[in-house]
Amino acid sequence: MDTPTLEHIARLGYGARGAVYCLVGGLAALAAVGSGGQTGSSTDALTSLLAQPFGRIWLGVISVGLLSFALWRLVEAATDADRHGSSAKGLAVRVGHAISGVINAGLAVSAFQLALGRRESKGGDGSAQDWTAWLLSQPFGQWLTGLVGLVLIGIGIGFLKKGWSGDVTRHLVLPAHARGWAVPVGRLGFAARGLVFALIGGFLVLAALHSRSSEAKGLGEALAFIRSQPFGWVLLGITAAGLFAFGVFSFVQARYRRIEAPDLADGKAALKTAAASLPRP
Repeated sequence: MDTPTLEHIARLGYGARGAVYCLVGGLAALAAVGSGGQTGSSTDALTSLLAQPFGRIWLGVISVGLLSFALWRLVEAATDADRHGSSAKGLAVRVGHAISGVINAGLAVSAFQLALGRRESKGGDGSAQDWTAWLLSQPFGQWLTGLVGLVLIGIGIGFLKKGWSGDVTRHLVLPAHARGWAVPVGRLGFAARGLVFALIGGFLVLAALHSRSSEAKGLGEALAFIRSQPFGWVLLGITAAGLFAFGVFSFVQARYRRIEAPDLADGKAALKTAAASLPRP
């Protein structure tokens, strides 16, 4: 697999992520104004495509794109393609990319199953409670669950900070005419994503404190929680707009992101050198 191929895979992946976020945000916005949408998980949003013309074909395309994104995230994590370095922060980013790769691979499988007509019994929220129950059942399960929740809260705060004052165009090569609208769209998108991550992390901490997996919430229930607050339809509408904006920004990334794909030939040479330096038995 050469560098141009990896670049195409990465761009296809960013586009697929954009499609998912636009679906989630669009359906949540319809729910906010009472026009028949839903506050559901990513899987629920993909399921809604089944009612659309050529829905199964779109699901198949998105599943390929999500699998591409999962592959790119894993490559990023393994090779440090974005050069985050080996500092604590850099390693944390790379671990986050690896986790993102696993999650997107799972979502790709779900989309492919839906395309084949195999509906799942549970959406993303049920899955969140299932794996939380499994984690709680492990040794030091409450501590582990709470730690995961705190990590998600930290990620959410990081996204909120990036939406407020961070450089959302750091890895982009934007033409001048796109910068005026892409930057505010990116900021709104990261802020909404940060809010959702922080909420999901908070629910996970509560699940750890009370040792009840039923308190864990996925994306859909986090959005439903926002809607249940005073003036919830306004808050949900703003959040939904932000999630849709992140989807649009993902399309911007698909087009303008600087993809620093690793040189696989150099990587193979490095592995051979390392292997040759190992002591012989």
